[in-house]
Amino acid sequence: MAGRKGLFFIITVLIALVAYTAMFGVTVGTNTIGDVGNTINLGLDIEGGVVVVFEAETELAGTDLDELMTQTIEVISRRVNAMGLTEPNITKQGDKRIRIELPGVSDAQEALAIIGKTAQLEFRLVDDGEYALSGMTTDMFKSSFIVGGESVEKAFTSLDDKGQYGVSLEFDSDGAKAFADGTQEAFVTKNVGTARQIAIVLDGEVISAPIPSTVISDGRAQITGSFTLDEAGLLASLIRGGALPAELNEVQTSVIGPTLGLDALKSSVNAAKIGLALVVLFMIGYYRLPGLVASLALVLYSSIVLLIMVYFNATLTLPGVAGIVLGVGMAVDANVIIFERLKEELKNGKTLRASLDSGFKRALRTIMDANVTTFIAAIVLYNFGEGPIQGFAVTLMIGIITSMFTAIVVTKSMLKSLSDFKGLNNKKFYGA
Repeated sequence: MAGRKGLFFIITVLIALVAYTAMFGVTVGTNTIGDVGNTINLGLDIEGGVVVVFEAETELAGTDLDELMTQTIEVISRRVNAMGLTEPNITKQGDKRIRIELPGVSDAQEALAIIGKTAQLEFRLVDDGEYALSGMTTDMFKSSFIVGGESVEKAFTSLDDKGQYGVSLEFDSDGAKAFADGTQEAFVTKNVGTARQIAIVLDGEVISAPIPSTVISDGRAQITGSFTLDEAGLLASLIRGGALPAELNEVQTSVIGPTLGLDALKSSVNAAKIGLALVVLFMIGYYRLPGLVASLALVLYSSIVLLIMVYFNATLTLPGVAGIVLGVGMAVDANVIIFERLKEELKNGKTLRASLDSGFKRALRTIMDANVTTFIAAIVLYNFGEGPIQGFAVTLMIGIITSMFTAIVVTKSMLKSLSDFKGLNNKKFYGA
């Protein structure tokens, strides 16, 4: 009994800690957890930026077209990520179009120049005594050019002799000769029995730097290392798509200014605060003690949703704010259903503890039905929508799962704990 009484205070303290973390953040070592206001990614409609749509000029169709578009998107993604942008959104539109959303970009022409340039894949022999690591740029070590990506005919995932994933390459005749000369030169070092690295460079950045174990003269090579299946597949795709597989034509460009977006965000947040305050006043005034518990659960709900978005680097858009507010409404709706069932049970003469158990049990099916159908709708929106629509769907899905937890688990635990207090087990405190 004493343990159940203390549960209410423990949960209340945890809610306060989670809310504080979301608002102000907690520093652990060199990392800051929370501080949503300064760490959450803002979408294009809030922060402003550039939206550009490219169309591939190709006659391919079917699976060949799908593979070409996938390779093109992967190369563009590397290029855009190298710009240091926050959460760029790159998606395929239709069969031949690619939509690119770049939040925080102020110079549209510079962004388009970077996106539209031809990717450069190179194999470079690292100088004796130098070292190349993945992620380094070519100006960070000395090297000499061996062969370019235009000489690679095939690149595919394979297994080495030890059963580890790697990438197999096949060069054309000219590339095979150049690569053979390069691997031969790799064994010319100061230390007998060793070899120099051959750096695989895409757009000036090292993606792998293996050490050849023998001279490769048959035009075939295998890149091995501590690769997972996905990593090996990605590396093979990047090599195949080193030079953009198709010419891209710009068909649409839109520049969105940040001022309107930020003003709209402030207005939306203020409206959400006012709405939340009115909901809290209504819940406490009408349902009394359960209303107070529901209000604490709403604080926990809002904090958890925002922290989850920060953790997964999700982007907050204006429709996303609407999704969070809608989630608050669904969380309140779940509590209303539960509390109405609770009042019915109390009016039928059951004890408070029995009424709580029966009320939550009767309300659970209704709550599940409503949330599952809404979750399915959110999945459909995410799969078929784009940009801000996907942002709305993401926040709605996160909100649904979180509201189920706060309404069913947290609220129930806190009310059961309060019912153990003699001064708080009077039915009038529960709206009956």
